[in-house]
Amino acid sequence: MKILDSKGRLFGKISVLDLGAALVIILVVVGILVLPGTSGKSLVAQVQTKPIEVAAIVRGLNVLNVQTLMDEFKTEKQTNIIIRNQPAGQVEILKVEELPRNLAIPQPDGSVKALPDPRPETAFSNDLILTLTGKAEITPTGVVLGNQKIKVGTVLELEGKGYNFNASVINIQAP
Repeated sequence: MKILDSKGRLFGKISVLDLGAALVIILVVVGILVLPGTSGKSLVAQVQTKPIEVAAIVRGLNVLNVQTLMDEFKTEKQTNIIIRNQPAGQVEILKVEELPRNLAIPQPDGSVKALPDPRPETAFSNDLILTLTGKAEITPTGVVLGNQKIKVGTVLELEGKGYNFNASVINIQAP
């Protein structure tokens, strides 16, 4: 009796192709059940979260009464953040610093002084530095906040009850 006949069957009963397909299926099932490894888990899921502080700058925020906005930051300590059009949760507002609006004015002796901007329309345009804190995952490739990677230069959209504006990340540190 031949091992392989003219129709490609082993011992005249089992097709070689059917046997090969059955072996592939068995190997796949064994690979899934016996050796699961890290399937289903990303590298991000295996990293622990740590508190971070993010400094963000807001340039040219137009608001009629900046003190009302500052009061809202003090009463509402949480703000929603959106990174790359994806909601990324909430962070706490630690500190808000208002930057002066200055112009570089040349002096008669050739030096330059930074003096307050006298134009009336600049009274409604404000620059702020916000310090935000939240829990983020520190990975080898950067900081992940709310499932979105952030780095210096990343634009954050901040949203609260009475505001919605963009801020650019200027510093990230883990205290």
